[in-house]
Amino acid sequence: MTLTIFNTITRNKEVFKPTQENKVSLYACGVTYTFVDMIVRYLSHLGYEVNYVRNITDIDDKIIKRSQDKNEDFNHIVNQFTDAMHEDFKALGLLPPTHEPRATDYIPHMIQLIEKMLASEHAYIAKNGDVYFRVRSIHDYGVLSHHNIDQLESGARVDVVDVKEDPLDFVLWKLAKPNEPSWPSPFGAGRPGWHTECTAMSMDLLGERFDIHTGARDLIFPHHENELAQAHAVSHAGFANVWMHMGFLNMADEKMSKSLGNVVTIREALKTHGAEVLRFLYLASHYRSPLTFAEDGMLQAKQALTRIYTALRFLPNATMPSDTPFENAFHHAMNDDFNTPVAFSVLFDLAHEIQRKRDVHLLEAASLAALLKHLGGILGLFTQDPEVFFQAGNQSDALKIEALIKARNAARSEKNWAKADEIRQELAALSVVIEDGANGTTWRRA
Repeated sequence: MTLTIFNTITRNKEVFKPTQENKVSLYACGVTYTFVDMIVRYLSHLGYEVNYVRNITDIDDKIIKRSQDKNEDFNHIVNQFTDAMHEDFKALGLLPPTHEPRATDYIPHMIQLIEKMLASEHAYIAKNGDVYFRVRSIHDYGVLSHHNIDQLESGARVDVVDVKEDPLDFVLWKLAKPNEPSWPSPFGAGRPGWHTECTAMSMDLLGERFDIHTGARDLIFPHHENELAQAHAVSHAGFANVWMHMGFLNMADEKMSKSLGNVVTIREALKTHGAEVLRFLYLASHYRSPLTFAEDGMLQAKQALTRIYTALRFLPNATMPSDTPFENAFHHAMNDDFNTPVAFSVLFDLAHEIQRKRDVHLLEAASLAALLKHLGGILGLFTQDPEVFFQAGNQSDALKIEALIKARNAARSEKNWAKADEIRQELAALSVVIEDGANGTTWRRA
């Protein structure tokens, strides 16, 4: 089966052909990392050695403003947020990247790029001393976003400054203002523009031509278009072969954004719902589709995981079968532009088959359960012990529940049915469901 990927630049699904045999070079830009993690995991499952670069923008206008407002060094603020980000990503089960460059470590590379663009007249120094990219010097500007340059109008993310030759030109280097962090350069002390950072980091770590560039859909223009333009200005290699863009994350049917005041942080969601539920919610939608973050969606994700873990529960270890219709259907879905919704439907069919077989063919059910865990594991799912999933929650609460179950079992052994029922009602009040079976008394949270 052949992997196909939808390429933003061609607007078509294309057969994926890496630039190097058995190796994939991938650059991730913007916080779409659960989807990127899924992509990296699946590429690794197919046998590719993935060189995965995930950048950190550690200097921009927002960071500088926060630093000034709090009267703190910008590095301290960046380190705080980066540490918190790493904690959240670890909780979500995201694989670490091969490289995680910081923009400020690549300023010498950015200066070299800017010098090349000035030398080739793709850039110019404006009257105010800032360096700008000459957009109309690139004949195919707009090829990624599918914009006609003559029809482009300056928008919210295109600064109109009277020192520009053209309203569409974008900044490559900003001269420092008082009390701002800055770095020396041939153009004067200052800092790089946002677009320049990613071009420099990706080309240095992955080469002038690499396989996949990912990001959220709102980065297509101007950020990724400008990255591509800079790359074309300094190299004829072509930059990224495949551009993958993820759908917006919505909150109550509107885009989640700080300006709308409707942002839910990963940390808040993890506290309320748990890591696997959040990961399942993300991957249940196709990566190119909009994703709505809402309580009913989280509940549905939890219910779906409950179905899977119920199928995996109380089965012995077994060797998984090979070349099954389930496995083939799963790979067929994933090879079709990482179609996780269809892949998930295969996993639920497999869970249903396990439940159907468990009472009549226990070993066959156990074998299929091993396959279900294997396929889910490719997506970073179903890695917990089922009992851990069902009993997840406050640890002190869990100790109380275990003590009550022990007391109930003691009452039952003494045939004190009234006491046993009383304890069962107490457990029900804690939203705990107890189940008496061949494996003894087990419990789960309702």
